[in-house]
Amino acid sequence: MADVPGSLSQKAHRQLIGSLGLCLPFGVYMLAGFRHTPPLQQWVRLGSVSAYYYTGSVAVFVGVIFALSLFLFTYPGYEHVIEDRILGSLGGLAALGVVLFPTDAPAMELKLSWWRAWMSTVHYTSAVCLFLSFILFSLWLFPRSDRPPAEQSVEKRRSNRVYRGCGAVMIIALAVAIRNGLHGEPIFIPEAFAIEAFAVSWLVKGEVPQTVARAANRMVSVFGN
Repeated sequence: MADVPGSLSQKAHRQLIGSLGLCLPFGVYMLAGFRHTPPLQQWVRLGSVSAYYYTGSVAVFVGVIFALSLFLFTYPGYEHVIEDRILGSLGGLAALGVVLFPTDAPAMELKLSWWRAWMSTVHYTSAVCLFLSFILFSLWLFPRSDRPPAEQSVEKRRSNRVYRGCGAVMIIALAVAIRNGLHGEPIFIPEAFAIEAFAVSWLVKGEVPQTVARAANRMVSVFGN
């Protein structure tokens, strides 16, 4: 299945979405450590990625999720494949739910006057819907092709294995996160695994490995002369 004209723009779009996800867990943890928020313990990992809304890394959390929402809403996908745009719009709406309805504060002192308990339900429902959209992209839409498997290129078959592997990781991580959440246990680690898997699948779809390889080849040719 070929990209519509302007495929370079689509690749950049996918690369941006993947890059944002790749940086999110590490970014919120590091900035919260440098911008310590009492009474939280400095450099101690919080129970969820969403809990960093209440720390010094709120700008990273809100900024990345809003950017993801925007990029998903504007994701064009393949020509004549309406599922790409529908799933992108649903993911963008879910991302808005995640950021506009924060989870509960990690400490009583950090509770916001306008926050209500129902917002946490909306938040986690939106988060599950967001991950489900990422899973569907990896397992359903990204591997699609107008050629049967036997006629696909080696590169396409290799990419499909990555998409399905990332989808499997997200399913397992989401199941662990839901299980931990229901038992009042931290979900940061399974959340981070799911986010990184989603990021890898979008970076591969954006042909980042090929872009890096071409850049490396150009450097070799320049310095080799």
